Amino acid sequence: MRTALAKQLGERKKFQATFVKFGKKRNYQGFTEETLLFKNVIDLEQNKIVTEHLWFAYTKSFQRISMTAGVQVSFEARIKKYTKGYKNSKYGIDQQRVDYKLSHPTKISRIEG
Repeated sequence: MRTALAKQLGERKKFQATFVKFGKKRNYQGFTEETLLFKNVIDLEQNKIVTEHLWFAYTKSFQRISMTAGVQVSFEARIKKYTKGYKNSKYGIDQQRVDYKLSHPTKISRIEG
């Protein structure tokens, strides 16, 4: 669990991360969407790593930047909680738990140098 993010739930903050690679996921309608994997996500106010990896959708804001492995990106995002894991009510299986994510990234820019 991302405990550093849990303490700041609901806040909008500035972060920095390193782009690793592109990926894909299926949306709720069954279509594939491109995603981006970032590593070493740093809270710029506290200058601390808040999570070792993070996935974002490949939105128009990210498409404006030339994304290649190793590129440093800064952005603002809101801290939200979400449920992850597996649940099957029919068989009484509930392996879900609460975790925290960064949502709605804006002011995305590439850090040069």
